Amino acid sequence: MKQPLAYVHPAAKIHPSVVIDPFVTIEQNVEIGEGTRIGSNVTIMDGARIGKNCTIFPGAVISGPPQDLKFRGEDSVAIIGDNTVIRECVTVHRGTASKGKTVVGSNCLIMAYCHVAHDCVVGDNVIMSNAVQCAGEVVIDDYAVIGGGALIHQFCHIGPHVMLQGGALVNKDIPPYVKAGRDPIAYAGVNSIGLRRRGFSNETIRDIQETYRYLYLSGLNNSDAVERIEAELPATKERDEIILFVRNSKRGIVRGYV
Repeated sequence: MKQPLAYVHPAAKIHPSVVIDPFVTIEQNVEIGEGTRIGSNVTIMDGARIGKNCTIFPGAVISGPPQDLKFRGEDSVAIIGDNTVIRECVTVHRGTASKGKTVVGSNCLIMAYCHVAHDCVVGDNVIMSNAVQCAGEVVIDDYAVIGGGALIHQFCHIGPHVMLQGGALVNKDIPPYVKAGRDPIAYAGVNSIGLRRRGFSNETIRDIQETYRYLYLSGLNNSDAVERIEAELPATKERDEIILFVRNSKRGIVRGYV
């Protein structure tokens, strides 16, 4: 259902069930799935791929050109998964030649005034509180919760099930299952409450805590700690995920307690 005061390019691919409020602009190279609602004054630009049953609130801009001086107008997309809520004045820019796409997953809540820059990848079930700012090529994994006003440096990687303090300045990778905060950013323990809410057993949470004791409380550097973890702790999905994250970190993981 399209209001007569909205502009929708006739070549845009929009499911008939999509609700489009007044003063919306939808450009040519756009696809929107069934059951989605587009609030007033939303701008959806070329390259947008929006899934089913999403809600996009007034003032949001989806698939705007990247704020990257290397961008030369190459074809790229911004993908929004199913059942995701984009609140007021959020901006999600499309990709560049680097990756070609920006992705926000399914079942996410992206609160007002957040920015997701070019080539970012945001997983499923992520919550980004108000005014979170993600620079280019940031990766945020599934079930992460990002506190309001956090600033995330380009190329940083935030692992799954992380709880990040509001106002945090993130310039290092944050490994899975932890809380991070303080200034400068640091490890602040395992996100045990969040993990329990998502069905992790007490035994699994204890195993995760033991893994991080080696990384952050043993006095070992990361490489030595990882070797000790592999040698001394039983293999589990969570243990191996933490090891892989640390080994693959390009920016280095956040420091421990001081």
